[in-house]
Amino acid sequence: MPYRSFLLAGLLTAFSSPGAASTCPDWSASQAHTEMHALHRQIDHWDDSYHRAGQSPVADELYDQSRARLAQWQRCFPGVIQEPDNPLRSARGTVRHPIPHTGVEKLADESAVRHWLAGREDVWLQPKIDGVAVTLIYRRGQFQQAISRGDGLQGQDWTAPARLISAIPKQLPEPRDLLLQGELYWRQNDHIQANAGSLNARGQVAGLLARNTLDRDQAGQIGLFVWDWPQGPDTLPERLASLKALGFPESSEYSQRASTFAEVRHWRESWYRSALPFASDGIVLRQGRRPQAQRWQAKAPYWIAAWKYPFAQALAVVRKVDFRIGRTGRITPVLELEPVQLDDRQVRRVSTGSLARWQELDIRPGDHVSISLAGLTIPRLDTVVLRSSQRLAVHPPDAGAFHTLSCWQPLPGCRSQFLARLTWLSGKSGLNLPHVGPGTWNTLLDAQLIHGLVDWLTLDPAELANIAGLGERSVARLLKSLHSARQQPFHRWLKALGLPPTGNARLESSWEALAARTTEQWQTHSAIGPERAAQLSAFFRDPQVLALSEKLRAAGIEGF
Repeated sequence: MPYRSFLLAGLLTAFSSPGAASTCPDWSASQAHTEMHALHRQIDHWDDSYHRAGQSPVADELYDQSRARLAQWQRCFPGVIQEPDNPLRSARGTVRHPIPHTGVEKLADESAVRHWLAGREDVWLQPKIDGVAVTLIYRRGQFQQAISRGDGLQGQDWTAPARLISAIPKQLPEPRDLLLQGELYWRQNDHIQANAGSLNARGQVAGLLARNTLDRDQAGQIGLFVWDWPQGPDTLPERLASLKALGFPESSEYSQRASTFAEVRHWRESWYRSALPFASDGIVLRQGRRPQAQRWQAKAPYWIAAWKYPFAQALAVVRKVDFRIGRTGRITPVLELEPVQLDDRQVRRVSTGSLARWQELDIRPGDHVSISLAGLTIPRLDTVVLRSSQRLAVHPPDAGAFHTLSCWQPLPGCRSQFLARLTWLSGKSGLNLPHVGPGTWNTLLDAQLIHGLVDWLTLDPAELANIAGLGERSVARLLKSLHSARQQPFHRWLKALGLPPTGNARLESSWEALAARTTEQWQTHSAIGPERAAQLSAFFRDPQVLALSEKLRAAGIEGF
């Protein structure tokens, strides 16, 4: 997880991040106890899986947000969880680091970054590589030992698999003692973080090393980025130049000096959207000079901080489950969420895709789900991260009550499908009525001016004038748009009413002729099979549709 090595000091600063709730839940003491202990147990399980088996059951940023949420709940309900929180509890190994690995404070937003930069000089930036931290030790120029980060003080001996990794030089160009701290990462080809995310890059490396299953081909896929030389030269430029001469070139290639916040933001954006040989989840800001190594501790120091990239996945709490019924009767569950930020979008709801998927996932109010953006724009439900202990009852509509020929009026339980019919009718696939959309139809329905699919054909200015917020000009524009439907050709009216697809079959320009066709006659068209023929025949014989055709004939619509 985010270095799984970052200590709680860094995590606590993240609870105000866009993915974390900012208000206290309305819970009783009993429910707070139950919910908090459930999340605490889940996080403990993730920590143990990562540190013992090198497995990442959850994406790093969801782990971060879950810890942030638990920290916020602890502020809301102090004293519920008495045991100390130690994310590195199971990470401690048997080999002591000669120099401790520090953590890193995570800066939640631009304001925090500006505050960190204030008054600092000699600030440098590096990508925050998405890999596993390691200590490398050389004696008289020969590689001697590799130690996993562990809890920052003690780690596991990774020397045997490290000897297979070609990115770790086995002999230096000069016979010197050397201790380095860096990141082992999974090599990527032209990896663009903004598009591809981390692809479980860290998990691949962590799993192979933790299980000691590394072969030579896998070892060739592992790269090394040295991010510190605790006992090296005083200034970062000197350290970078010396590291390059010793056979560690990537540090200098991906280090940039920054004097202003604008420069920091520029490099963060550049590395986020540029092709790099590794996955990264943010940038690291570090002062060029830092205290002597013997003063380092296994906690976040003042001279390093991280500014992570926008969330690719956000942790969201489900407030409510709604069910939307489409024009054809398809039921789509939609989750109403506590607002979360994804990239530059605030997300308040997400579709489960289908009723079957919602039933399979069994999502209830209070559950924590992960969401992402499909195509960088459309909210998408990924999975359930944590279930609420209180399984509130949710009653979906009866799927058998809705189909292609149901809900031609806004009767009880029918508003959703009826509104979808109206939206289709006025949309580009139907009559293409300008300035008429779901909001228009909702307004007319609320005013009880529409009781059937084509009632709007007879609306007049006096009826519309009574609608609050609809001025004279708006009334005139709406009536002009609605009245333009009378000039639409017959084939557009058929589509607007919801005629099942007919492919390239040639249709008569008369409702009477089409309604007279039998199922067998529909099947004579090559583009229409038995199932579609039955649908067409049922459409033209449905009493509600026949009633609509009579209204359109009376209104003088072409073809009826």
